[in-house]
Amino acid sequence: MSVSLRKARTIVRKTLEKGREMDLKPLSVVVLDAGGHVIAFEREDGAAPGRFAIAHGKAYGSVMLGMAGTAQMKRAEAQAYFMAAVNGVYGGQVVPVPGGVLLRDRKGAVIGAVGVTGDTSENDAAAAMAGIEASGLTGET
Repeated sequence: MSVSLRKARTIVRKTLEKGREMDLKPLSVVVLDAGGHVIAFEREDGAAPGRFAIAHGKAYGSVMLGMAGTAQMKRAEAQAYFMAAVNGVYGGQVVPVPGGVLLRDRKGAVIGAVGVTGDTSENDAAAAMAGIEASGLTGET
């Protein structure tokens, strides 16, 4: 199973809708496949232009490590040297905080990731989960 363009677009749309419902700051949302390739991305009006790199870094770290953003942050706090090394391996593209959400299939295999940025990391993750659930997929924060 992989993330289709249709599902990715649903995730983006529903994540942004949840952000508006929660009265969050303007969000940026990216959906990656299991290889770390971008399937879909949108940045709301008013979101800073550099938000793509942050959203991508949250999702990219999740899919490349098979570890959601919350787990990455805990690992970074416990073993900063490990996350620094990982970030070196991946050219500085990993942003190890909540808002990077793994997408898993029914058997638990990683099929992609979602990265959301713009508000607090916890709010970013909550909006992402709403989008993922609306698409019928399973997310891990």
